[in-house]
Amino acid sequence: MGDAIRIIGIDPGLRRTGWGIVESLGNSLRFVASGTVRSEDKAALATRLCQLHDGLAEVLHAAMPHEAAVEQTFVNKDAVATLKLGQARGIAMLVPARAGLVVAEYAPNAVKKAVIGVGHGDKKQIHMMVKVLLPKATFDTEHAADALAIAICHAHHRQSVAYRMAALAS
Repeated sequence: MGDAIRIIGIDPGLRRTGWGIVESLGNSLRFVASGTVRSEDKAALATRLCQLHDGLAEVLHAAMPHEAAVEQTFVNKDAVATLKLGQARGIAMLVPARAGLVVAEYAPNAVKKAVIGVGHGDKKQIHMMVKVLLPKATFDTEHAADALAIAICHAHHRQSVAYRMAALAS
């Protein structure tokens, strides 16, 4: 049997970016850590993006994950909010990529399906199942819980042909 793979899941947001780290060994998952990187609401956009970058870089440096997974952007009716979320998501993808990690992306419905078994469900269901799958998990915000769900999703899908090919290409 091989070594455990440490996975960081990232739930991007401009105010709060959640992160969650699990270790995957075969079919077993183990909670490592989770938290939330915050930006100052009143700061300029560039400053806020720097705060997210620096906070995530600190987490990656301390936790040393092997792989990363980020949730894809949910497009809503507010174009300005969607654009800002996209910029935060860019930071969430840039930081692990700059650290040399392959970054997988998952649609919100794929994350829900991996964690609760169906593609549609509410946050409470997801958070409850994260606690079932990772009994020792703690999270300070719903964003950290969502990030753990993203990491769980990646642990379930990381053996897919597409992911293995992406890993070989990098």
